[in-house]
Amino acid sequence: MTGPVAGRTGILGGTFDPIHLGHLAIAEEAREALGMERVLFVPAGIPPHKPGRRIAPAADRVAMVETAIADNPAFLLSRVEVDRPGPSWAVDTVALLSEAERAAGRDPDLWWILSAEAFAAISTWRDPRRLIAGCRMAVVPRAGAERPTPAWIESCLPGAADRVAVVDGPELGVSSSLIRERVASGRSIRYLVPDAVAAYIAGHRLYQDTAPRDRRP
Repeated sequence: MTGPVAGRTGILGGTFDPIHLGHLAIAEEAREALGMERVLFVPAGIPPHKPGRRIAPAADRVAMVETAIADNPAFLLSRVEVDRPGPSWAVDTVALLSEAERAAGRDPDLWWILSAEAFAAISTWRDPRRLIAGCRMAVVPRAGAERPTPAWIESCLPGAADRVAVVDGPELGVSSSLIRERVASGRSIRYLVPDAVAAYIAGHRLYQDTAPRDRRP
């Protein structure tokens, strides 16, 4: 654990359909362990790795993120992906956030926060070499996923081992798909999402047969 480093920024991207306590827990763990001054939650506009799956409208996913992070001053919402057209590639997001940092007179110190499961597929991401050149990676545990070793990181991204930090943290067995399934079947999602998010889902009838869902938010 280290104190906050001025300008150090974590980036937690995702569909957030919906955001849940697992997202918040890994963001806080990475923030504390790596001395991040802030963590940006970046809802995807068009998730490129989920073609064909219906997702809740961007406005709803953004609103759920906003309400979930409202009580943590170190957590901020970024609309960088939902406000631009086309697929939400991480490499493009990092480039835009780096430009914004430089425009503000700061040297970018960006960390992409992702689960061990997601990191295992990093070679399938668009231009992973350019991505790792633009930011460092904070890899957090995920129940059921193997913990990356330095040798394995090197085999996936040769020469990039020093750009990746593996962070210890809670391995919460919760997923957005589980929450959607429970809502659709009328089951409780209490203690899986913040209370305000559960209230939003119920109030807007999300993840039910009558819920408005778009393929392109």
